[in-house]
Amino acid sequence: MVEYIQGIMPQALGDDERGCISFRFATCRETLMMVGGSVCAFLHGSAQPLMLLVFGMLTDTFIEYDIELQELLDPRKECINNTIQWKNQSVWTDWLDSNNTDKMKNLTCGLLDIEYEMTNFAYYYVAIGCAVFLLGYLQISLWVTSAARQIQIIRKMYFRKVMRMEIGWFDCNSTGELNTRMSDDINKINDAIADQVSIFIQRFTTFVCGFAMGFVKGWKLTLVIIAASPLIGVGAALMALFVAKLTGQELQAYAKAGAVADEVLTSIRTVAAFGGELKEVERYDKNLISAQRWGIRKGLIMGFFTGYMWFIIFLCYALAFWYGSSLVVDTQEYSPGTLLQVFFGVLIAALNLGQASPCLEAFAAGRGAATIIFETIDREPDIDCLSEAGYKLDKVKGDIEFHNVTFHYPSRPEVVILDKLSVAVNSGETTAFVGPSGAGKSTAVQLIQRFYDPKEGMVTLDGHDIRGLNIQWLRSLMGIVEQEPVLFATTIAENIRYGRPGVTLDDIIHATKEANAYNFIMDLPQKFDTLVGEGGGQMSGGQKQRIAIARALVRNPRILLLDMATSALDNESEAVVQEALDKVRNGRTTISIAHRLSTIKNADVIVGYEHGRAVERGKHDELLERKGVYFTLVTLQSQGDKALNQKARQSRSSIRKRTRSQLSNLIPEAESFISQADSAFVEEEEVEEQVEPAPVTRILKYNAPEWPYMLFGTIGAAVNGGVNPVYSLLFSQILATFSIPDPEAQRREINGICMFFVLVGVTSFITQMLQGYAFSKSGELLTRRLRRMGFHAMLGQEVGWFDDHRNSPGALTTRLATDASQVQGATGSQIGMIVNSLTNIGVAVIISFYFSWKLSLVILCFLPFLALSGGFQAKMLTGFAKQDKQAMEDAGRISGEALNNIRTIAGLGKEQRFVEMYEAHLEAPYQAAKQKANVYGACYGFAQCVVFMANSASYRFGGYLVRQEGLHFSLVFRVISAIVTSGTALGRASSYTPDYAKAKISAARFFQLLDRVPKIRVYSNEGDKWPDFRGNLEFIDCKFTYPTRPDIQVLNGLNVSVKPGQTLAFVGSSGCGKSTSVQLLERFYDPDQGQVIIDGHDSTQVNVSYLRSKIGIVSQEPILFDCSIGDNIKYGDNLREVSMNDIISASKKAQLHDFVMTLPEKYDTNVGSQGSQLSRGQKQRIAIARAIIRDPKILLLDEATSALDTESEKTVQEALDKAREGRTCIVIAHRLSTIQNSDIIAVMSRGFVIEQGPHDQLMALKGAYYKLVTTGAPIS
Repeated sequence: MVEYIQGIMPQALGDDERGCISFRFATCRETLMMVGGSVCAFLHGSAQPLMLLVFGMLTDTFIEYDIELQELLDPRKECINNTIQWKNQSVWTDWLDSNNTDKMKNLTCGLLDIEYEMTNFAYYYVAIGCAVFLLGYLQISLWVTSAARQIQIIRKMYFRKVMRMEIGWFDCNSTGELNTRMSDDINKINDAIADQVSIFIQRFTTFVCGFAMGFVKGWKLTLVIIAASPLIGVGAALMALFVAKLTGQELQAYAKAGAVADEVLTSIRTVAAFGGELKEVERYDKNLISAQRWGIRKGLIMGFFTGYMWFIIFLCYALAFWYGSSLVVDTQEYSPGTLLQVFFGVLIAALNLGQASPCLEAFAAGRGAATIIFETIDREPDIDCLSEAGYKLDKVKGDIEFHNVTFHYPSRPEVVILDKLSVAVNSGETTAFVGPSGAGKSTAVQLIQRFYDPKEGMVTLDGHDIRGLNIQWLRSLMGIVEQEPVLFATTIAENIRYGRPGVTLDDIIHATKEANAYNFIMDLPQKFDTLVGEGGGQMSGGQKQRIAIARALVRNPRILLLDMATSALDNESEAVVQEALDKVRNGRTTISIAHRLSTIKNADVIVGYEHGRAVERGKHDELLERKGVYFTLVTLQSQGDKALNQKARQSRSSIRKRTRSQLSNLIPEAESFISQADSAFVEEEEVEEQVEPAPVTRILKYNAPEWPYMLFGTIGAAVNGGVNPVYSLLFSQILATFSIPDPEAQRREINGICMFFVLVGVTSFITQMLQGYAFSKSGELLTRRLRRMGFHAMLGQEVGWFDDHRNSPGALTTRLATDASQVQGATGSQIGMIVNSLTNIGVAVIISFYFSWKLSLVILCFLPFLALSGGFQAKMLTGFAKQDKQAMEDAGRISGEALNNIRTIAGLGKEQRFVEMYEAHLEAPYQAAKQKANVYGACYGFAQCVVFMANSASYRFGGYLVRQEGLHFSLVFRVISAIVTSGTALGRASSYTPDYAKAKISAARFFQLLDRVPKIRVYSNEGDKWPDFRGNLEFIDCKFTYPTRPDIQVLNGLNVSVKPGQTLAFVGSSGCGKSTSVQLLERFYDPDQGQVIIDGHDSTQVNVSYLRSKIGIVSQEPILFDCSIGDNIKYGDNLREVSMNDIISASKKAQLHDFVMTLPEKYDTNVGSQGSQLSRGQKQRIAIARAIIRDPKILLLDEATSALDTESEKTVQEALDKAREGRTCIVIAHRLSTIQNSDIIAVMSRGFVIEQGPHDQLMALKGAYYKLVTTGAPIS
């Protein structure tokens, strides 16, 4: 038996070593279970062919009895001594001699007690049924239990190994991917080594036994049937081929439309600025047409081949019965029972072979998944955090030094982050690292923690290379506070305990007092037992920071690492946190990375970084004199700070109402109130994802125009449904012919029936094709309509909606691609399926009640069980995945939290703790799986044995009716087969529900999009328009935060105005709100407070498309569309048809015309995807031409020349100066040369203007602008 499995498995899995890969972790006990399960499956597989033997004998008995009855109906015959004799022989003897037809010698009579025989057969059936139940139960439960054990082991090994990996490995493997691997891939292995194996063995055995039976009992007929089967195989293969090909074509056609959608959604700001929404919807729709055409073809071809397959199957039936009956009647080689045994033997064998193939897919998927999982399990980490190796120093002083360290991240080997860095950090001192972002400050800190090892050079602690020290010990010396501190989803006290195992409450209280956190914690209702929420979501930024500091302090670290620990806070909390940090720095080696200079001034040593090297080192005052990196940072910031403080004094009272932490100092309850508000916000996000399934009526409403197609499709489906029961009619009719005494009549009858089979086949062919075509047509039209509407709705949303990560271009394009096509599942083909099943059941019930209502009632008692088992089979194929998922969710949460926060966990040295928590949570799913094995096994056994029980009861009762009520035996078969086929149809219908549910949810998601009312409505005609648009702009006290980052105030009371025809220039460091103010003007967003006034109208009251049509914009990275240069320029004005002359004059103004004329295709040159075929300067000039062609009253130039080299910059600058003539213009620039001749220069910092005026006036002021110009420092 085992050899048999090993014989099949490698072939099923492709003969290679990995055939056994899935069973690597099986112990003796599991192996025994698997062998036992396989033996049961083998025996179970042979049950169905065994049943056929009984069935054949049963049929013969019925026919024999019927012949005897018919003979005795003849008044001239009688039953004497158990043989049928002529009544008065002498009279007839001469006549007989002349006719030579003494067939009767051997006809017995009176011996056959039909009821007794049927009772025996019923017992056979029951016995087989019971055996099947037992075997089915054992085969499933043994395999599933053994798989559960192995999967638990694999999960533990995998998670433990992942937690030991070095951080660099996590950079190369996204945590999302690892999470899916933990759930999906291991589930795939589970599928491959659990029930699927036993089911495969069972079906394969049935296949072998069925054919064996056919050849043993009647090889002639078997060969005839097999001869016809290639036709079906060819049909199936062709269908698969065509469908694959057409699906490919359809996807390709859709890919074009998808590319359009992706391009448009990625550059949504450009589309909005130039009012191209409707134009884009048209372009998208054009590309959908071809996808729709391919989809319809696919439906037609599928219908054609399904029809063809049924046609061939019915022809096969006709051939088999015709040839078989000639073997029974003419040559008398077979008994009618043998004919049935052979026919059904081959049929069952073929069916089971077909059903065994999905198992092979599961094996292949499992093998693929196992390869990846086992690769990870076998990999040795470069830096093993759980290893015991390495020595621990007795006394730690805390001197850290970098010796010529060169480093690049493993995920980006081409970018050098640290370039021969040499820095010393003395013990007990506070050293601050400053420099622009990307200079390598944080990387240096990560090397100290030994998250990575340097490529060259070394990092030493007290003169020892840290690679030689024990990792857990090394990390236990350090306390780290990050910019975005990670808290775990548990209580405050637990979070602090993560800092050091076995901490007492006194230690915790001491640490929180040092971290300035004690007071706010005591104000919370549950004090230290307050839950911080997922990722610390219930706490404000300042609170999280202080808890993180307490956690770092509880460790009593020798070395304190502060990575921008206060940058994400508002001033008030910053002061508190900063104070806490100053308290704890004393006597420890401290490294502080910061951008805000207020936090660094009082450091002992300041190290300036640039491009991965330490370029300057010294105290605050020394570095200011050097006028280097540090100086540039300080000048910009201190200006901003000064102004902010003045502003803060003016509006102190109004801020009171808003900032969180001030509130918390005034009113203790506010803190918890705010955290509740926060949690409400978090929950709201969750809710949005779970949508109520859409009502079918609404889906059908969108499909209404296609009603004729749907009507025809439904008719086709109804006819198809009637075919199955008709088959049972014909089948029983054939059995009836075997008991007709007259050979001539018998032949005629048989030929008639075979012709009828052919007729049914032809009908089936036509209706299947009709159904396939009609429903695919209506479905594809619906999909296209929904995609178009969805895209139209997306482009109508305000720009802020696209900032939400759930609405990223990728997410939206997939939503268009998948959701729209899934909605089909609720209309067309779904209706067809339901109608098909209903007519099937309806016709079957009518037939059976018409011929024998008593027998029908008996069988109907079993129908619920049959339907249940049918539905159950379907449910089983989809597996018990849902329950498993629920059980795995807790474990999944832990693994997810661990993988997402791996750096924090590594820094705290808590890997082992998480591994233990995870393993504890695996116990529940494992117990659940063991329980499931039993339930699942029992259900499977039951589903398999119901059919046997139903047969035993109905044939026994049939025997009674034949004997007592003179029912013709063929009707027994007719009623039974009609109802059994309809029972399976019922099961099939119930298995189609998952598709349907999916469709309803997709539709709901879609309708949610269609029903959403955007905050800024592009398509509406409401709002002010006025004839003489002048371009007089004024920002009055604008405050603004981006909807996705509500905690960061971007504009903080912006006041600035510009008259028609003037040029206003914004300067300031990045993030100070320059570009944001431009976006408010375009009405991509509306200000939270304050107003933007345009020609005296409040911008929120102005018609959106009218306003945008008056504004031209040229941005730093101009976005071009994947079409010709001419079309890109035309895009500037979507309200009219732009002539070629307009294009040329615009491009002349933009200094572009001469360059275009040198290209071979001139204005028809394609610019490539996102303009990749052109240089920066050329793209910039096309963008300028595009802005000019609108003839806008307001021109916005957002760093339009910053990305160019000097040569192109000159050309572009000239073009811009030309374009500015007579228009109101707002310029944002980093290079001062580009803005000196502006009418007004506004210097911004922290979201408002600190000084404004013309160039000369500002130079005279000797303020921020003056400093910038004189030092020539770049403004970044």
